[in-house]
Amino acid sequence: MRLFFFAAVGLLSLNACAFRVGSGSTTMTSGEASEALDEAAVSAQASELTSASIDIATNFTIGQAAAQAAQNLSSFIASQLACADITVSQNTLTVVYGAKLGGCTYNGHVFSGKQTITITTTQTSVEVDHTWTDFTNGIVSVTGDAQVTWDAAHPSRHVTHDLTWTRIWDGRQGHGTADVTQTPLTGGVLVGFEENGTRTWSGTSGLWTLDIDSVEVRWADPVPQAGSYVLTAPSLKTATLSFTRLTDTTIEVSLTSGKSSFDFKVTETGQSS
Repeated sequence: MRLFFFAAVGLLSLNACAFRVGSGSTTMTSGEASEALDEAAVSAQASELTSASIDIATNFTIGQAAAQAAQNLSSFIASQLACADITVSQNTLTVVYGAKLGGCTYNGHVFSGKQTITITTTQTSVEVDHTWTDFTNGIVSVTGDAQVTWDAAHPSRHVTHDLTWTRIWDGRQGHGTADVTQTPLTGGVLVGFEENGTRTWSGTSGLWTLDIDSVEVRWADPVPQAGSYVLTAPSLKTATLSFTRLTDTTIEVSLTSGKSSFDFKVTETGQSS
């Protein structure tokens, strides 16, 4: 999941523009906005890392016996990540990344640490439980768990997680939960997905909430092509990011906090104006 746009848009907007605010204003100050973007960026980095490892654990068929699904998944992970030491016990895999020589990169992340994957199947659904211990890509380290559920009747997956993360370069920490539903875009999940739900976390300055409304993410784009995010700070002030595709190569990003609003056009290369 590409959520790094928080930092990119932030550097081009909130950090570059001083919001004019008065006493009691609902508009974030520049300092508050900078803090919000930093918090959102670290949370997004943790979510993106775990999402990458969730994606690698989707190589199974609904209706397949759990133990067989675990064996098939073990073979798939081994084919993608030669560095992984994998053990299988019935329907549970234990994966230690970096334990062997060989490639350890998946979806742009270099994995290290431990992941446990437990598969539970029925004829119409699959539940996959993930646990990460000191799982890292060199940028952020994550410990925690997630539950991912697929339903054959609906082409979507429901993800809940409870994670603790640390940004490696400065030690910034957070603890958060999420409850989101991801639905493939036209063309399938290899093109992208639509996401709805909520992420909440405790950071350096308090409790943050991110509401996700019909956000469409394509892997080929640097920012979402539709939908909106509403970030609520510990002060209860909010900032909204909304996205609209203008052309095949350009997406408009609108940022609003209180009475202040900024619009940016972002190209497929990540450049903005």
